[in-house]
Amino acid sequence: MRSIRDMRCHGNPLTQPGMFGRRGFLVAGAASGLGLSLPQLLMREASAEIKQYDFVKPKAKSVIHIYLPGGMAQQESWDPKPYSPMEYRGDLGTIKTNTGEVIGSAMPQLAKRADKYCVIRSMSHGEAAHERGTHNMFTGYKPSPALSYPSFGAVVSHEYGPRNNLPAYICVPNVPNEFAGTGYLPSSYGGFALGADPARSDFQVRDLNLAGGVDEARFMRRKRALEMVNQRFVTGTSADNVGAMNTFYERAYDLLDTPEAKAAFDLSKEDDKTRDRYGRNTAGSRMLMCRRLIEAGSRLVTMTYGSWDMHTSITSGIRGQMPSFDQGLAVLLDDLSERGLLDETLVMVTSEFGRTPKINADAGRDHWPKVFSVMLAGGGVQGGMIHGASDSTASEPELDPVSPADLATTMYRLLGIVADKELMAPGDRPIEIVDGGNVIEKILT
Repeated sequence: MRSIRDMRCHGNPLTQPGMFGRRGFLVAGAASGLGLSLPQLLMREASAEIKQYDFVKPKAKSVIHIYLPGGMAQQESWDPKPYSPMEYRGDLGTIKTNTGEVIGSAMPQLAKRADKYCVIRSMSHGEAAHERGTHNMFTGYKPSPALSYPSFGAVVSHEYGPRNNLPAYICVPNVPNEFAGTGYLPSSYGGFALGADPARSDFQVRDLNLAGGVDEARFMRRKRALEMVNQRFVTGTSADNVGAMNTFYERAYDLLDTPEAKAAFDLSKEDDKTRDRYGRNTAGSRMLMCRRLIEAGSRLVTMTYGSWDMHTSITSGIRGQMPSFDQGLAVLLDDLSERGLLDETLVMVTSEFGRTPKINADAGRDHWPKVFSVMLAGGGVQGGMIHGASDSTASEPELDPVSPADLATTMYRLLGIVADKELMAPGDRPIEIVDGGNVIEKILT
């Protein structure tokens, strides 16, 4: 039986508008949860009692979080400055979108789909170090030496749990950084990492294949034998951990024995036309995998691509990495739309910060958190709009500044999660999922 404190939130959770999808919170056993294997993930999930309270229907059922590590330059992507001096605007130029705006010339395919997404050009925080900026953008919190905060994926996993026998939170191909973990939440809510790049010709997801020498018949015999043994233990003792272990094995067998769940990880199920459409490269293969996973039932998939820390030669760096990103993301938006999934899937493209307004002596740009851009599409976000603005040299916000807490609060609102709900950190400390963020109402449908 869970205590009232385990379900703590502001006021009565049964009467507040917009409250829904509550899950029990496991106080004990908090750990970091970075890159769990399938057995670890399922075993730890099995130890928690899961109970859900539905109140309202969210606008988004799933999130694809595309993270561009290193700090992608806003000037060469979502917020070019064509009328600023050359040392500020850079060499790449602009391209007009199908909504009449301009973005970086290296994104011609995305320019044709601007009606499908929203660009926030006024993101801002104060952390110029990669680690601290990344923490901001994965948790909605400023870094603290006193407490480790849970990532978006961990919170979503905690609030909703698995669906269709798939892990709620999946990382493609691996957990991208230490801040994409569970923070003060139990490690059972950590991301399930694929363990390999789906772009590889020999790609296989760890833990999804039977051990060597075990065919399906032998697998079923083992399952039946285990069920018989477990039944004797469960009926002979009231210990909670026995039931939890039984649940763990049942979930593991369910996934291994569920063709639909296993098939979600298999890109060979896609026809050649689709593979070619996305691009048979790192960006395209990962984005196609993201679509398959959310279509099959995963709630939040985090994907990483590229290295955008371009202190030198930024023009050649963008030309090298942007084309496959541009193609893959454009096709992902098209594909989700064609399948009727875009309206219920939030696609979010972020980086830890932007780059300096002025090109440096090495023809690159340095770290700049004062203003940068993110892109949102689907899941209750208006397409074809720009929110906020930077000044003429992309030095600071000029209109409607947006903080990481605001972005996180908005994402949670679209998923139906109240961002100021309190969870319990170690020591019985009530901590809000996000502290002080505001919903960006202007971008919502």
